[in-house]
Amino acid sequence: MAFTGSETLIAKSGHELHILPRMANRHGLITGATGTGKTVTLQVLAESFSMQGVPVFMTDIKGDLSGVSKPAVPGSKIKERVEKLQLDGYENRGFPVCFWDVFGEQGHPMRTTISEMGPLLLSRLLNLNDTQEGVLNLAFKIADDNNLLLLDFKDITSLLTYIGNNRNDFTLSYGNISAASIGAIQRNLMVLEQQGAAHFFGEPAFDIQDLMQTDENGMGMLNILAADRLMQSPRIYATFLLWLLSELFEQLPEVGDPQKPKLVFFFDEAHLLFNEAPKVLLEKIEQVVRLIRSKGVGVYFVTQNPLDVPDTVLGQLGNRIQHALRAYTPRDQKAVKTAATTFRVNPALDTEKAITELGVGEALVSFLDEKGIPAMVERAMILPPCSQIGPITPEERAQIIRNSLLYGVYDEVVDRESAYEILQERVAEAVRVQQQEALEVLKKKEEADKKKEELAKAKEEAALARAQATRERAERARKKAEPDIFSDLSKQIGRSATRTMGNELGRSLIRGLLGSFLGGTSSGRKKR
Repeated sequence: MAFTGSETLIAKSGHELHILPRMANRHGLITGATGTGKTVTLQVLAESFSMQGVPVFMTDIKGDLSGVSKPAVPGSKIKERVEKLQLDGYENRGFPVCFWDVFGEQGHPMRTTISEMGPLLLSRLLNLNDTQEGVLNLAFKIADDNNLLLLDFKDITSLLTYIGNNRNDFTLSYGNISAASIGAIQRNLMVLEQQGAAHFFGEPAFDIQDLMQTDENGMGMLNILAADRLMQSPRIYATFLLWLLSELFEQLPEVGDPQKPKLVFFFDEAHLLFNEAPKVLLEKIEQVVRLIRSKGVGVYFVTQNPLDVPDTVLGQLGNRIQHALRAYTPRDQKAVKTAATTFRVNPALDTEKAITELGVGEALVSFLDEKGIPAMVERAMILPPCSQIGPITPEERAQIIRNSLLYGVYDEVVDRESAYEILQERVAEAVRVQQQEALEVLKKKEEADKKKEELAKAKEEAALARAQATRERAERARKKAEPDIFSDLSKQIGRSATRTMGNELGRSLIRGLLGSFLGGTSSGRKKR
């Protein structure tokens, strides 16, 4: 609260208005136009819870809330408010603070893994349609079935690439996987990465228990998330806070209705959570808000207009602080009427009229009583905070971060083996197999070419041999067919000589046989 005399005192009208610790986990709503004092009211509530030993988580959109770590330096307005409200026990003091930052620049890094985020919130983050969301759900299922850890951005991108390249292998087991849907998811992931969301995914993952700390004096730690840069991507901001709520809901045990909350969660710029949210997500938000109360967590939405919050959620917010609204347009007028009707009627107060007349730091207040019944709405002044209004210096912030017990726990990114590394190895193995198969095919081709060459050479040699044999046969035939003049001459000479010798022998034989007769006759003839 605002001063040590009463830790639960938040505002004063004709009497004191306290927020009861036992009813603080019944959630709340802080609304009002810009500049009407919502941030200061949030600061006062955070101080109150810290004084009760209740840790708080809140987002710092404008950088103003860091001043809660330092005692206030009372100015004329604070002194005037203290005197007017007769806050006898008021004193200036700082509160224990732990700074967080998704980007790790203005506080301890705050990360989660892709698996812990889950397909529903990731689909919301990527703004996917129903078909694309179905494909993303299949991707998570494939990762689970194949023991692929999804930790950071490169894990989910490599998984989608792997599925896209092997769609036919998954069709029979998981159904049709559209290449167009995979491409759309990959493009949205690229846009998200360019917006800086890659810093949000990885390890070491944030431990919810680190939000629920107290200091050595038993005061609840005020966990402040630097959201000025995060707010440049409203969808990331809203989804991140919804993830944080979901983690609290999933991990914390049931405690029923404790004497005081285990944690109070302030959701600033709450309209971003509900803008264009699909029905299934709105149902999940409603479920978380309704059931997280039994986990000892109080959720307080901070927004400009009560119309920003769906009726199913609005009906669960028991503790209300309504700052001024301006009724310039029909929608503004409707918002005023809505705000007025959500309070328990006070016969002594025209609620609808009062909403438009409230000054800075003034509000309509209604807290739950001991029986959980909303008190009648009252017009009251919010107490001034005990801590500094406005930011501390960067040097002071850096000093608080260095002195934190969590300093160094989340600062170094851990990149253990996960889907990316496993799929890279699978791809490398597939490449090695393909290369081996290609080498074997090449080897077989070379062997086949060699055999083909040897066969061609053998055929050529056989053809040459056949040609040579043909030539030799032709030569022999030619030679056999051509006349041999020397042989013929020899034969003619032989035949002539034989005839001559035959003739001579014949004549000799004739003479020999008949010689005596012929010779006698001749001789006788001669002798005569």
